[in-house]
Amino acid sequence: MDLFSRKIVGWQIYDREDSRLAADIVVDISKREGYDKHQVDIHSDNGSPMKGATLLATFQKLGITPSYSRPSVSNDNPYSESLFKTLKLLPLLSQQSL
Repeated sequence: MDLFSRKIVGWQIYDREDSRLAADIVVDISKREGYDKHQVDIHSDNGSPMKGATLLATFQKLGITPSYSRPSVSNDNPYSESLFKTLKLLPLLSQQSL
């Protein structure tokens, strides 16, 4: 999600978490959106795919600055957290209306 415009710049769903898959997503989004080097920061949790060597090398190559949530702090990025909560609850809310 672009923090300033709130635009969802990309998403993909896989059956597993993997640093290589995350790197592919970042490359795809960077090409499609036309980001310049050192123009993008990516904030994420401290999960292993987001700290994997493949993804970190991709960040370096694209000039992306990684940012990580502080341990035990769930609201470091309230915009993303709000979006994630909405996405998690949406299927439950949809089922209740049936």
